[in-house]
Amino acid sequence: MTGIKELYQRILKAETNPAPIAAIIGLAFPLIAWIIEFIRFKVAFGFKGIGQIHQLNPVIYLVDLAPFILGFLAFLFSVQWNTAKDNFQRRLRKRDERMALMAEFAKKIGEGDFNSALDLSGETDTLAESLLIMRENLAQNSMRDSEQSWIAEGKEIVSDILRINNKIDLLAGQVIKELVHYIKVVQGALYLYDEERKLLTNVATYAYNRKKYINQEFKLGYGLIGECAYEKDFIYRTEIPEDYATITSGILGDQKPGSLLLIPLISDEKLQGVIEFASIQSEIPELTIRFLKELGEVIARTLFNLRINQRTEQLLQEAQKMTYELQENEEQLRQNAEEMRATQEELQKSNEQLEANIQKVEDAQKRLYSLLENASEIIAIYNQNMELTYESPSVTKILGYTPEEMMGGKDMDRLTRRGESAMRDMFKELLEHPDHTVSIQYTYMKKNGQKIFLETTGRNLLHDKAISGIILNSTDITERKRAEKEERMRSKMQALSENSLDMIMRLSTVGQFFYANPVTERYLGIEVKDLLNKTLNEVNFTEVLFNYFRETIEQIKANPVKANAEITLPVMLDDELSDRIMSFVAIPEYNENELETILFVGHDITEAKRIELEIQDKNRKIEDSINYAQRIQTSILPDNNIIRRYLPSSFIYYTPRDVVSGDFPWFFRKNDITYIAAVDCTGHGVPGALLSFIGYFLLNNIVDHDKEHTASSILDDLHGQVRATLKQEESDAEARDGMDIAFCLIDNDRKILQYSGAHRPLYLLRKDELLEFKGDRKAIGGIPHKSKMEKEFTNHVINYEYGDKIFFFSDGMPDQLGGPEIKKYSPKRIRDNIIENKNLTMEEFNALFAKDFKEWMADHKQIDDVLLIGIELI
Repeated sequence: MTGIKELYQRILKAETNPAPIAAIIGLAFPLIAWIIEFIRFKVAFGFKGIGQIHQLNPVIYLVDLAPFILGFLAFLFSVQWNTAKDNFQRRLRKRDERMALMAEFAKKIGEGDFNSALDLSGETDTLAESLLIMRENLAQNSMRDSEQSWIAEGKEIVSDILRINNKIDLLAGQVIKELVHYIKVVQGALYLYDEERKLLTNVATYAYNRKKYINQEFKLGYGLIGECAYEKDFIYRTEIPEDYATITSGILGDQKPGSLLLIPLISDEKLQGVIEFASIQSEIPELTIRFLKELGEVIARTLFNLRINQRTEQLLQEAQKMTYELQENEEQLRQNAEEMRATQEELQKSNEQLEANIQKVEDAQKRLYSLLENASEIIAIYNQNMELTYESPSVTKILGYTPEEMMGGKDMDRLTRRGESAMRDMFKELLEHPDHTVSIQYTYMKKNGQKIFLETTGRNLLHDKAISGIILNSTDITERKRAEKEERMRSKMQALSENSLDMIMRLSTVGQFFYANPVTERYLGIEVKDLLNKTLNEVNFTEVLFNYFRETIEQIKANPVKANAEITLPVMLDDELSDRIMSFVAIPEYNENELETILFVGHDITEAKRIELEIQDKNRKIEDSINYAQRIQTSILPDNNIIRRYLPSSFIYYTPRDVVSGDFPWFFRKNDITYIAAVDCTGHGVPGALLSFIGYFLLNNIVDHDKEHTASSILDDLHGQVRATLKQEESDAEARDGMDIAFCLIDNDRKILQYSGAHRPLYLLRKDELLEFKGDRKAIGGIPHKSKMEKEFTNHVINYEYGDKIFFFSDGMPDQLGGPEIKKYSPKRIRDNIIENKNLTMEEFNALFAKDFKEWMADHKQIDDVLLIGIELI
C-alpha cells in the first residue's frame, strides 16, 4: 500500500501524462485475478490455462479491462488536475503581486508617508481595506499628536515664563509677546480684572503702536473685552467692528485685522482677566483657539496665585504698619503714665506740705485758744464732787439759760455723752494734778435748741480760799471753729490744687462750695469767687453737672466710699465750644469721725479717650485683617469630604492656637496618586499664616507641574523654592523662617507609600507592631550654611499592607505642657495611645486624641498650633 501511495504521489507530482502509469498499475488487477482463478480451478499456468479460466469465470474478461479503465480515468484526472493547477498558480502569482504592493504600502505608512496610495486596480479585500483604515487612523493620530505637541510646546514656553516671574506686569508682557510670536498673529493684549472696581485694565500689549493703549479700561459688558469678561466665554470674530484699533506695520500700513480672538482668564470660577489677539489673516486656526482656551486656565490660575501672594504681602505690610503705630501709641501711653506718676509724686509732696501747714494751723489754734481764754466766757465753779456751786451771769447771754436753771446738776444734762465724758476726765485730771490747767471742747445744746461749741478751761483752785473750788472758764468758740474749718478747708489742698491742671472742688454734704481751684473757671466758666460759699441750687450749672454733684453727694452720704464717674461737659476752650470728657473722683473727707466734706477732682481725659478710641479702632482693623486672613486660609484648607473620597478611613485633628495658623493640612490628587502632608511653619498667628500661604502655593505648583517625582524630590524642590521666595540665599538675608513637614505619597494601585519628612516622623501601625520612620534633621527653607554641604531628603518607600494605619503630626501636640506635673505631651504618649488602642477605627482614634489632648492641657494655655493626621491604608 505504501508503494501504491508513493506512486500515486509521484503521479500527482508528475509533469507528464499519468495515464500510461495508471494503465500499467491496472495490469496488476487481471494478473491477480488470473492467479486466484488458476489456484481456485487448479488449472496449469500457461496461455492455455488463461483461456480456460476465462471460460470457467467470464467475469475475468471484465477484470481484464482494468488497465484501460484506469488509464482512461488517469488521463481525465490529469487533464482536470493540470487545469486546476494552472488556475491555482495564476491566483498565487496575482496574490503575491498584491501582497508586494500592500507590503510596500505598509512600509510607506510605517515611514510616516500617510499620503501614499494603494492601487489594486479596483480589487479590494479585507487586508487592503484594513491597511487603508489603518493609514487613515495613523494619519489622524499623527495629526492629533502633532497638534498636542504644538499645544504642549506652547504651554511649556508660557509655563516657564509663569514659573520664573512673580511680578504681574512683567509676567503679562512676556506672556503676550511669546504668544503673539507662537500663534503667528500680529497683535495681542492682556487685561486684568479688578473685582473691587469692576473694571478690566490693560496691563500688557505687544503689537505695532499698541503701547498707546496701555492702562486702557473696560467695564463688564462694554466692548468686546467687557462682553468676553461678562459672558466668561471666548469670542472669535472675523467681522471686525469699525471702531476697533488698526494694525500698523511698515509693509501693510494701517490695516484692520482680519480676525479677532478673545479668551477669558478664569480660575476657580472667578474672572481674572481677558487676553486678546488680532490677526491679519481672515481666520485663526481651530487648533490655535483650542490651545489658547487651555492655556487661559493656566494663566488665570497663575494670576490668581500671584494676586493672593501680593495681597498677602500687602496684608503683612499693613500689619507691620499697624504694629508700628500701636507701638507709637503704647509709647505715648507710657509717657502719659510717666507724667501721671510724676503728678502723683508732686501731689504726695503737696500733701506733706499740707500736713505741715495743718500742724501749723493746729499750733495757731492753741495760741488762739490762749488768746481767747479771757474773752467773753462763762465762768463756773464746781466742788470736788462735780457739783456746780457758781455760774456766771454770762451764761444766759451765751447759752440762754439762767444760772439758776444751770444749777442742781442741770448743766450736765445738756451735755452730749462725749462732752460729759470730757468733763469728767478734766475733773479727774485736775484733782490728780492740781497744778495742771486742763481745757476741753465740746458741743452744747443752747436753750433755743442751737448747737454750739464750747471751750472750757479748768484749773484746780481748791486751795484758793477765794475760790475754794475748781473754776471753769467756758467760751463760745462756735465762730472760731467755723473759721478754723473754713481755713482748714481752704488751706488743706490749696498748695497742691492752685497749680494743678485738674479741676478740684470741695463741697459740704449739703452741696455748699468750700473751695475751688483756678482751673474750675476754665471748665465751668464761673469765677471761683462766685462759687465759694454758694450751694448747688445757687449756681447756674448744666443739668448734667448739677445732677452729678447732687447724686454723688447723696450716694456718698449713704455709702461713704470713694466714687468714680465720667461725664461729658460742653466747654468753651480757646474761643471754641467743644465737648470734654471729665473723669471725676469724689473722695469723702472726715472730721472727728464724721463725714464733713466731699472732695471732687475732675481730670480731663478727652485726649486719653481719643487715643483709646484710636487704639480700639486700630485694634479692630487689625482684628478685621486677621479675620480676613483666616477666611483666606480656611479657603485653601482641604475639604474633608474630598479627602475621604480617596481616603475613606482617615481623620485630621486640627486645632489652631490663634485665629489663623502656622500649621495646615495639605492635600493634592493627580494621576491616581494621592499626596497629603502635615505642614508646620515657623511661628504661629499672622506670621505663621503668611508663611503657610507660601508653602501651600509652592507645593501646589511643584506637584502640579512636575511629571514624575518622589516624596523626597518634592521636599527638595520645596526647600529650594522657599529659600528663593524668602531670598534667603542672598548675602544680607535675615529671614530664617521655614517649615517642618511630614509628606506622604500614596499609590493605591501599586500598594506603595512614599514618605519624606523634615524634622517630623511617620508612625506605621501594622497589626501589633508600631514602626517609626524618622524625618531628616533638616528644615524646609532657612539661611544656608556656607561651609556645610546639605544632603537631599531621604525617600522612604514602603510596600504597605491592607489595613496598615499611619499617623503624622506637627510639633504642637507633643510640645503642649500639661498633666499633673506640667510636662510635655511628648511623642511617647502619642505612640502609647496608638499601640494601646490598635484596634480602634480612625474615627475612634480622632475622638481618642481630641479627648486625651484636652484633658492633658486642662486649664493650661495652648502654646502652639496642633495638627495630627491619621489614615488607614486600603
